[in-house]
Amino acid sequence: MVSQSSSVGYTIMGKTAELTVVQKTTIDTLHKEGKTQKVIAKEAGCSQSSVSKHINREAKGRKRCGREKCTSNRDNRALERIVKQNPFKNVGEIHKEWTAAGVSASRTTTQRRMQDMGFSCRIPCVKPLLNNRQHQKRLASKRTGLLLRREERHTIHVA
Repeated sequence: MVSQSSSVGYTIMGKTAELTVVQKTTIDTLHKEGKTQKVIAKEAGCSQSSVSKHINREAKGRKRCGREKCTSNRDNRALERIVKQNPFKNVGEIHKEWTAAGVSASRTTTQRRMQDMGFSCRIPCVKPLLNNRQHQKRLASKRTGLLLRREERHTIHVA
């Protein structure tokens, strides 16, 4: 493990620290002048690999790589509005409302966006045991069972 005092170009466990704004501008100006990466690294006070990474990043015109987010800022504001209107709904219900508003994102993405906004996400621990149709069938069978038991009681008392 190599560490220097408080300069920013040090290395810890194989990772280079972020370059300061001064170092970045120094690298950019010296690179435009046509200096080599070794010379630029000495002038800026960082490693040659940091100089190389900064130059390549600037040349490609992108800051970070990776997958783009599937939701825009507008979509996120819509989600925030939905959550504030219904603070006690669970993630599944909020997700249904959000997709009805025209956003195509998964339930996991909905949960992640809510957590990023600072809201707590309630996920139901147990799914409902019966759906409506099953519930109606169960009630109907209980009613018929109760009726049969009442008839049996009446026949026992009579005899």
